[in-house]
Amino acid sequence: MDPHAVDAPKIWVPLENNPSVMTPLAHNLGLSPSLHFIDVYSLTEPSLLRTIPRPVHALLFLYPGTVISARDLFMEEEDREEYTASGPDEPVLWFRQTIGHACGLIGLLHCVTNGEASKYILPGSELENLVKAATPLNPTERAKLLYDSEVLEKAHKEAAEMGYSRTPGIEEPVLYGFTAFVKGRDGRLYELEGQRKGPVERGVLEEGEDVLS
Repeated sequence: MDPHAVDAPKIWVPLENNPSVMTPLAHNLGLSPSLHFIDVYSLTEPSLLRTIPRPVHALLFLYPGTVISARDLFMEEEDREEYTASGPDEPVLWFRQTIGHACGLIGLLHCVTNGEASKYILPGSELENLVKAATPLNPTERAKLLYDSEVLEKAHKEAAEMGYSRTPGIEEPVLYGFTAFVKGRDGRLYELEGQRKGPVERGVLEEGEDVLS
C-alpha cells in the first residue's frame, strides 16, 4: 500500500533523499552553485546542529509514508479551505502535486523558489522561467505548468538515476514523503507540501533567524 500515492496518469520514479541527488538537480535547473543541500542528522542535538553551515534557507524533510501518517495528514487537512491565492504578494510560492511520486521534486522546488534561496536563482535559467511563469497562476494552473513541463520531467529522470540505492519502478509503492519548510516573505515559517490544500503556517521567525532557529 502506498498511502501517499497521487492518482494521476503521469507517474515518475521517486527521488532518493540524498544531497548528491538534490544538489545536482537544483543546479541543473538553475540554482547558483554557491548553495547546496546537506544532511541534517538532528533537529535538537546542539553538537550536531553546530556542524551545519548557516544560514539555512530551507529544510527538505523526509518522513515515513505510513497509513498512520496519511491518516494524520487527512485529518489535519480535512477542514482547511483550498488555497487559491496567486501573484507576487503571496508570502510563499506553493505548488500542488498532480504527478505520482514527484514529491521529491515538488519539495525541492519549494525549497529553491522561496525565501532567501530564491535570490540565488541564476538569470535566464529554467528556474527563473518557472518562477516567472508560475507566480501569476492559481494553484491549479501551476500544477498543470509542472505537469506539462518537459524540462522538469527530463531533469527529474536524470536525478532519479543518481544516488546509491536501487532505482525503484514506477509501479512500486513509495513508503516515504517529502515536505519543505521555508521562511516566507512575511517572516513566518511555512510548511509546503504538494499533497496538502495549501501552505501551512508553522510560526514566526524573527529577523536574522533561519529555518533551523
